[in-house]
Amino acid sequence: MEQLIDWISQPWPWYVAGPLIGLTVPALLIIGNKSFGISSSLRHACAACIPAKIPFFQYDWKKEIWNILFVAGIFLGGVIASVFLSNPDAIVLAESTQQDLIQLGITDFRNLLPADIFSWSNLFTLKGLFFFVIGGFLVGFGTRYAGGCTSGHAIMGISNLQWPSLVATIFFMLGGFVMTHLLLPYIMQWVGL
Repeated sequence: MEQLIDWISQPWPWYVAGPLIGLTVPALLIIGNKSFGISSSLRHACAACIPAKIPFFQYDWKKEIWNILFVAGIFLGGVIASVFLSNPDAIVLAESTQQDLIQLGITDFRNLLPADIFSWSNLFTLKGLFFFVIGGFLVGFGTRYAGGCTSGHAIMGISNLQWPSLVATIFFMLGGFVMTHLLLPYIMQWVGL
């Protein structure tokens, strides 16, 4: 049992994790003609919890309960992994990546998320406002505007040869490159890192 836990708690190579993610698409299609995506589960949860007569939430959300359970399983798996299977070793980052992050003012490499940005003490600061509130709004707006999230478009949509998913994924990537290389250095200076 200890060997199994040691094996599970180690980072899995791309040639194992990638095909497992890729096999999710045909499994969902074969088992129940379902589409893979995470952002739609928020709509289903809101439709279940909000009794208002908002047209966007007026549909039979019970047919999509599998999606809510899927996302709950992802969350539960993350909690189990972080509490019981976390690797105590330091996060391994390439030296060039560390140098790039140091230039941005990020110096804490102990955790998966840098505590220089993502910490409870930053929640009610300018940094927190920008990264949590404005960043969260932009992610939600972009997901809705694109008609789905990166997992839905990049994993499910492209594998189904959907042209809109290819366009959305290209723009997700372009947006990430622009943010990382052009905007983020100025934002980090502005919020005080």
